Amino acid sequence: MSPIWVQLKLTASDGKKYSTDCANTKSLFRIIQSIPSRKAEPFKQWLAQLGQERIEEIQDPELAQNRVKEYYELKGYPKEWIDKRLRGIAIRQELTDEWKNRGVNEGKGFAILTNEISKATFGVEIKEYKKLKTIPTKSKANLRDNMTDLELIFNMLGEKATTEIHKTHNSKKFDKLKQDSKKGGNIAGNARLELEKETGKKVVSKKNFLHLTSNINRKLEKKANN
Repeated sequence: MSPIWVQLKLTASDGKKYSTDCANTKSLFRIIQSIPSRKAEPFKQWLAQLGQERIEEIQDPELAQNRVKEYYELKGYPKEWIDKRLRGIAIRQELTDEWKNRGVNEGKGFAILTNEISKATFGVEIKEYKKLKTIPTKSKANLRDNMTDLELIFNMLGEKATTEIHKTHNSKKFDKLKQDSKKGGNIAGNARLELEKETGKKVVSKKNFLHLTSNINRKLEKKANN
């Protein structure tokens, strides 16, 4: 068996399953780099560009934020929304850094604590939230990329409040971090309820930005060719 790809049983057009060579994203990049054909040269140039940008971002993290902003602009998000999203990314990073420093597992642990904040802030779990916004179950679409301005604001409040509670109490055990996450979410949740009471409108919305996803590939391709 190759160290680069594996064989999986996939259903063919005739309805039968056959062993098919498959590879993950990293392995596909390795395969592209090994192709001697001139037709692969544009892909190799693209990979080299990505590598250069990544090194530049390590040297100057501000470049990474600028490129993220550019990607959102290319997708077609409103400027005001982008400003909130970028601020939310910074707040999220601060929170996850706290979790890492307190020994939380980046996978399951992060997911559990994030879900606690979501339940307290919006009254729905992450899985239910994605379903409400019709984000496909197996999709890699980011829930935050499909939030409205108000949803982003309350999400930031819940996560920032949680970070501050962690720092104040110097919480370390997972159960305590989970309690903090619920408290932080409750602070944002109470503010959300107050706003909903005054406006008579629900903050949690079915609105999403899934229609913008198809824009990025077309626009990036056009930009690369210029």
